[in-house]
Amino acid sequence: MVLAAAAGAIALVTVAAVCIRAQPSARQLHVCHAGSLQAAFAELGRAFAARHPNVKIDDVSGGSVSLARRLASGTQACDIYASADYSNIDLMLKPAGLAGYTVMFARGRMVLAYLATDPKADGVAAAGNFTPPLAVPAVASGWYQKLLGAGVRVGGAHPFVDPGGYRAHMIFELAQSYYRVPGLYNALLEHYTIASPAGVLGKDFSFQFTYEHSAAAAAQRNAVYRYARLPDVIDLSAITNRSAYAQSRVTIPGLGIPGAASSVTIVATPAAWGLTIPRKSVNTEDAIAFVNLLLGPIGTAALNAAGPAPITPAIVSRDDSGRVPKSLKGLAIE
Repeated sequence: MVLAAAAGAIALVTVAAVCIRAQPSARQLHVCHAGSLQAAFAELGRAFAARHPNVKIDDVSGGSVSLARRLASGTQACDIYASADYSNIDLMLKPAGLAGYTVMFARGRMVLAYLATDPKADGVAAAGNFTPPLAVPAVASGWYQKLLGAGVRVGGAHPFVDPGGYRAHMIFELAQSYYRVPGLYNALLEHYTIASPAGVLGKDFSFQFTYEHSAAAAAQRNAVYRYARLPDVIDLSAITNRSAYAQSRVTIPGLGIPGAASSVTIVATPAAWGLTIPRKSVNTEDAIAFVNLLLGPIGTAALNAAGPAPITPAIVSRDDSGRVPKSLKGLAIE
């Protein structure tokens, strides 16, 4: 009887072990994206998880250029790479053989942010109601003089690691050309400071160039947060100003891997977010499903709610169109 009971117990344990081994393990999807996409991608991640409960999303947010370098070096797995500047894919990942195509899926504009309670910002915006997104004042005439005041700091990301950083520098250069003020670029650059993630607007710096959708979200959280719109010839928002923006360019270090260029020159373009499924992706099936969700009604709704503004349908160049997976939907060839 004892031997029979023991044998039965062993059989039950064996069956249980086989069942445990037979259960499918959760697949992992590494979604690497710009910090400016955090809110929209968080909502998209929840929608994806509801449809694919057996897939675990590894949400990785950071500076787009920094993420590209980590992808290239193999220190960060990325099944999807979504950048705040589509040209990071075109100029960095493609030449290194890490990507075959770029999908432009969202656009936005840069604005000047400050606090209503900061005396250094007094008068930087024209008169008018501030009830975003319906009413946002423009910058005042000569607004850039406020940024050149004694002790004034303009905070932002490092231009070598984040498009938000190098776009601020592009705005400096475009402002010099637009306002025809010799030396304005260098004068503004002297007031630019690399802001830490813990940096506080109104305390560590008085002004910041940021994306309008990010500024609008900050204004909802903080009653004294303000932002003003720049002229469209310098705010990187208008497709019709593409040739004017192209007057400005920034050179940054390359990917830092063998065979890649040591530096990359990025020409200013209308601000547009781009994505690709890298050739190093180990989970392309789920990556395609995630991108299809992003490019469909659910992703469009998430981008409309949190920003940046969706490009519908998303755009892929004619040269890239042959390398895009056939199962990716909702794309227009340009």
